[in-house]
Amino acid sequence: MGAADTSRLRIGLGHDTHRLGPGGPLRLGGVDIPCEHSLIGHSDADVLLHAITDAILGAAGLPDIGQLFPNTEEENRHRDSGEMLRAARDKATESGWRIINLDCVLHLERPKFSPHKDDVRTRIAELLEIGKDVVGIKAKTGEGVGSVGRHEAVTAQCVVLLTN
Repeated sequence: MGAADTSRLRIGLGHDTHRLGPGGPLRLGGVDIPCEHSLIGHSDADVLLHAITDAILGAAGLPDIGQLFPNTEEENRHRDSGEMLRAARDKATESGWRIINLDCVLHLERPKFSPHKDDVRTRIAELLEIGKDVVGIKAKTGEGVGSVGRHEAVTAQCVVLLTN
C-alpha cells in the first residue's frame, strides 16, 4: 500500500500572549468571563481567537494576523477579534480551504476555565461556521511558574487542520 496523499491537507499553528491588567471581564474565545482582570492589547486582546486566527492563516499560506490587522492602525484599536477570525476564515475559504478541526490550549492561572468551556466552544464554532464537535479546547494553569503562573499574562496555542 502506498503513502497516503496528504497534498490536500494543511496544518497551521497559532500562538498568542497578552498581559493581564486590572478590571474585567476577561474576554476569551469571544466570551466575556467574569473576572477582576482583563487582557491588554490594541484590539480586544482575545488571546484565544488570535491564536486560532493565526493558525488558520498559517495553514492556508496567508499573511499573519499582524500583517492583516496591524496594531499601528487606529481602525484596529479595540477591534473585535471575532471580526478578525471571520476574516481569516473567509480568506482561507476564498483560497479553497475548509476547516477539518482545531485543537487549542489556553494557559491561565485564574479564573477556572472549565465552567466556561462549553460557551467558548459554542462561540468559536459559530464564528467559524463549523460544528462544535470539531473544536477542542483545554486549559492549563501555570502552577505558579512564569508570567502565567504569576497571573501576569494569558497565552493560547492552536493547531488547525485544513483541507481543500
